[in-house]
Amino acid sequence: MMRKRRDRLSTAPVLPEPMQPTYPMRINRHLALLGECTRREADTLIDKGLVFVNGEQAELGMKVLETDRVEVRRTGPKRQLRYICYNKPRNLATEDIETHVKGSPAMRGLSPIGRLDKDSEGLIILTNDGRVTDRLLNPIHEHEKEYLVRTKDKLRDSFKGNMERGVVLEDITTKPCKVTIVDPYTALIVLTEGKKHQIRRMIVALHNEVSSLKRVRVMNISLLNMPPGAHRKIGGDELVVFLRQLGL
Repeated sequence: MMRKRRDRLSTAPVLPEPMQPTYPMRINRHLALLGECTRREADTLIDKGLVFVNGEQAELGMKVLETDRVEVRRTGPKRQLRYICYNKPRNLATEDIETHVKGSPAMRGLSPIGRLDKDSEGLIILTNDGRVTDRLLNPIHEHEKEYLVRTKDKLRDSFKGNMERGVVLEDITTKPCKVTIVDPYTALIVLTEGKKHQIRRMIVALHNEVSSLKRVRVMNISLLNMPPGAHRKIGGDELVVFLRQLGL
């Protein structure tokens, strides 16, 4: 027996300022902001002919207006949104995470949000909720990310003050951050921005080098005592707070 097709209509998201998205917008991002799917999944749906704009079949790469009527015509049950906290091991590239964890049913179909370079380790959030990407990574939102950093040489007496005021790099001056000295070689650093290799560049600018770098927290999500390669579901009050802070 054939299942009856279920059409689901989507309308442009209503977000608090300054999160209001800008239109025209690529259709895959529009669908991601609605929580229909990730951008990659949106392209797959479009390629399969399951997405329509104002009654016409959508095309890959097209842009939509806020007033456009976008339909996703799926069959079967509605996709469940899932959120996972993963402790990325050192020497694993972020783009290889999906391959590395593909044997775990809990991780199947999820994509990492944000990056950690191959030499770094720690917390990566994986989800199939496409809305999270822009809300978490867009620098205008200034969400906290905390790192445990060990340096090759002892920290100078001026390290904490210089880091917290902001460090002049080649092209930017970093925003003020929070620093807690753990021991002569180790500090906890809380950033609200995420430039490429930012902490490593900041510490080099202050005449030292990173020996190890581990992200231990993103907003209210913490690694706790998870070993490298382990993962856990984000749920309950922890998820409620996380989504509320993202404006979702």
